[in-house]
Amino acid sequence: MMAAFDAIVVGSGFAGSIMAERLASRLGKRVLVIEKRPHIAGNMYDYRDENGILVHRYGPHIFRTASERVLRYLDRFTGWHPYEHRVLAWVDEKLVPVPFNLTSLERLLPDRHEELGRLLVDTFGMDVKVPVSVLRRHEDERLRELGEFIFHHIYFNYTVKQWGDRPENLDFDTITARVPVHVSHDDRYFQEPHQALPSEGYTAMFERMLAHPLITVQLNEDACDLLSLDLERRQVLFHGEPFTGDVIYTGPLDELFGYCFGELPYRSLRFKLETHEMEYFQPTGTVNYPNTERFTRITEFKHMMREKPRKTTIMKEYPQEYDRFQPGKDVPYYPIPKDANAELYERYAALARGFDKLVILGRLAEYRYYDMNNIILHSLETFDRRFGGLE
Repeated sequence: MMAAFDAIVVGSGFAGSIMAERLASRLGKRVLVIEKRPHIAGNMYDYRDENGILVHRYGPHIFRTASERVLRYLDRFTGWHPYEHRVLAWVDEKLVPVPFNLTSLERLLPDRHEELGRLLVDTFGMDVKVPVSVLRRHEDERLRELGEFIFHHIYFNYTVKQWGDRPENLDFDTITARVPVHVSHDDRYFQEPHQALPSEGYTAMFERMLAHPLITVQLNEDACDLLSLDLERRQVLFHGEPFTGDVIYTGPLDELFGYCFGELPYRSLRFKLETHEMEYFQPTGTVNYPNTERFTRITEFKHMMREKPRKTTIMKEYPQEYDRFQPGKDVPYYPIPKDANAELYERYAALARGFDKLVILGRLAEYRYYDMNNIILHSLETFDRRFGGLE
């Protein structure tokens, strides 16, 4: 069996699938993809439910990019359905756009929105994204007060729910950098020039990515049952025998090394699907609930589809603690941004760097959050650096 493959890829999300496709199509390598779940595509997996709704099984994933290379690469495997995502938040019994923008300011602070809006534009310029931390630390008292208002109405309770901890105990600047205050009336959640969804869904796109005849996909298989590491000889073992090919690992790095330094903390998620006999349940694709409810958001997938079935399906998203021993809580979604966790991860990363043929790649393996567009580009660039891109 070992001689049958030149490379092993663990995980079939974006990082694993891109590397498998590149190794097979560009280098002619025979690749084994090992996937723990019963399906490919990782957290991007989608399917049609009994109502004809294309459901994103692990929460909404909206493709957007400013990279022509990313778009050119994915164009090989899918057509596109144009879609610009908009998110509202239920705050003070009003629906306001997030990220917080000038429209949000007008709805939540109607008596001061003109004064504060001019101040934001005069200070930072129009169509500029400003981290809430910058506002909270600004020398102008009015901007500091606005920053505190936004922090407590939009971020604080959402952060506690999402991460199970208070913002001051986390790397909060890293978290809020993804959803800064937008000095604009642009209500789109993203501003990248290319925004769309795969015309036949993400799963179909991944099926094409992995359809190369040199790629073998093995589902329902825990890679740690097949792979092990000889720390003394710095060798990867496959079925107990040295494997001399390349190994691309996209799973949790602490698991690969048998948790020898202890477990890396994660947050997990629970999703609850509901069907409703109505045209639409809410006015936009996602509505966040930062200050009420136990869930953080509701996504209505029908907004994202070209076709419009009669019923609608919504997904409520409940953050929860991660416990690898407890079914239902045993899927790691988010690395927890704390200095102590980064230090623990670095101990594992230092071990991994001792294996010449081992490539660690992706959100779990690198213990950092990647937006979809970023992990695609990062995977392509990693292939270039490691194997010499031939495009």
